[in-house]
Amino acid sequence: MAIGWQRVEGALIFIGALAMFLWLDGPQPWWAAVLLFFAPDLSFAGYLAGPRVGAVIYNVVHIYAFGIVIGALGLILSVPVMMALGALWLAHSGFDRALGYGLKLSTGFQHTHLGRIGR
Repeated sequence: MAIGWQRVEGALIFIGALAMFLWLDGPQPWWAAVLLFFAPDLSFAGYLAGPRVGAVIYNVVHIYAFGIVIGALGLILSVPVMMALGALWLAHSGFDRALGYGLKLSTGFQHTHLGRIGR
């Protein structure tokens, strides 16, 4: 039951962060926004150094706080593109959680806090 709620939470964060990005009217073209939305997934390359290192790198990039900090720094520094990037990053993390791709365990990429991927 708790996992289901976490997936709902992820969907709500995705919707809210995407709305924030649209409200900010990000200065980048739509195709760049799509690329930036999927950029956090490049962190899977950390698995080339092994599952423990890969999990740490992946999780640091995929925690909600990462996008929040980027967006907040953009707000504090008055850098609209940074605020938009933070919103996209946060939206990406919510999107992943809604789909069941949780934070990784050190036992392997398929093992997450939301359960195993690809049952």
